[in-house]
Amino acid sequence: MFTRHKGEVLLVIGAIAFAFNGIVSKLLLQADLSEWRLVQVRTGGAFLFLFTYVLLTNAKSLKVTKKELPLLITYSVFGFALVQFGYFIAISRMNISMALIIEFTAPIWIVLWIKYVRKSFVPKDMWIAISLAFIGMLLLAQVWKGMTLDPLGLFSAFLTAFALATYFILGERLGHSRPTASLNTLGFGIASAIWAIAFPLWSFPTEIFTQTINLSGPLESYNAPGWTLILWVVLLGTVLPYLCVLAGIKILSASTSSVIGMLEPVFAGIFAWIWINETWNAIQLIGGATVIAGIYIADKTRSKVA
Repeated sequence: MFTRHKGEVLLVIGAIAFAFNGIVSKLLLQADLSEWRLVQVRTGGAFLFLFTYVLLTNAKSLKVTKKELPLLITYSVFGFALVQFGYFIAISRMNISMALIIEFTAPIWIVLWIKYVRKSFVPKDMWIAISLAFIGMLLLAQVWKGMTLDPLGLFSAFLTAFALATYFILGERLGHSRPTASLNTLGFGIASAIWAIAFPLWSFPTEIFTQTINLSGPLESYNAPGWTLILWVVLLGTVLPYLCVLAGIKILSASTSSVIGMLEPVFAGIFAWIWINETWNAIQLIGGATVIAGIYIADKTRSKVA
């Protein structure tokens, strides 16, 4: 029981850290740091920190066999590169909590993968879950008004959902054979290499490190240099929550972990309302609640078949 509670606490900490990271990240995006470069500095910074830690404590755990490499690359591309990139585009073009609710439809796509790829039995409740999520999405987007959500933001949020589903599936599989810190180090390392090839480091906009950024919300009367916000994103918004979530998955399973992870859009909505005055209308609130209900049912269904 103690071990289970430890897993739950780790996942809640991860959800809170991820949620507040959305606020800090949005401040950086509003300071004209592009989504591409924010992902790059986030993954690169997290990799350097974790690599140093693992190198000093358990260097042998970084050894990778040829057999493991394809799965690790897939895990890194989806779980560390695409999840973050899609998320940053989504929050730059729509409400943070709304983007996260769409992202957390991941359990639904996992169940569909279980049914149509693994060919396993899926209870009828799954179709109720899909129907609720679909109706909730229509309410969120307010399609009768001509789609009030930004199309690119919506596409990016769904891209993040598909990538997150892959992250949970592969993270559960790989987590049984590797220490948490090692798996995260390799994930961030491979993702960092991909971004370094796509966007050379010598052209990075280094002026963001010394740029003065207003902290908004309750701290509106204060400013901070960009490097402090980037350090927050790397350590408290990336390293900490990723380690907590992966450790939680190892204790509780991907299914249970993704349900607890649904707290993230709730916390994000609270933080965004306090910090940057992001608000929803009544219809969108109902839509968000409907989507969360669908996600919950889908994940409970998945726990019966996964």
